[in-house]
Amino acid sequence: MKNAALIVLVAAALAGCASKETKTEAQVDDRSVNQPKSNMGQAPVTTPRGSDTVGRGDPLKQGQLAQRSVYFDYDSNSVKDEYRGLVQAHSRYLTADKRDAKIRIEGNCDERGSREYNLALGQRRAEAVKKVMTVLGVSDGRIETTSYGEEKPVAAGHDEQSWSQNRRADIRYSGE
Repeated sequence: MKNAALIVLVAAALAGCASKETKTEAQVDDRSVNQPKSNMGQAPVTTPRGSDTVGRGDPLKQGQLAQRSVYFDYDSNSVKDEYRGLVQAHSRYLTADKRDAKIRIEGNCDERGSREYNLALGQRRAEAVKKVMTVLGVSDGRIETTSYGEEKPVAAGHDEQSWSQNRRADIRYSGE
């Protein structure tokens, strides 16, 4: 009887000492002062490289799958709710229709910030999209991530409208 009580007491003590720390992703806060928020809810839509028209029969050129870019707020790597449906559509396609396809997620930034910071932020953006896709069932080994930082802008201007188009993660399928 004493042994059972001692075991319960030791187990309770160990449970009380157990770490309750949970790991969370570091989030980047928007520290900009009075940055204008243009294009709210109306992010630009991109189509696959080399595709000027929407094709018939190829699901990657129709509907949500034709959209390949997830846009981010200034200095942020959080996937916005408005892009979750897009990421889900690509995840469904990869898990149901193209079980052997591989993709590359390319993180990009606007021109503000140092080269090193933008490369790191671009990588965090690509990893954030990858994380959503893996949670939705896409195998981790099928997704490669890379960062181009500020090196591959789609808009050349030096204003918020151009910057908002450059803060993105692009989904590229192998063979494109």
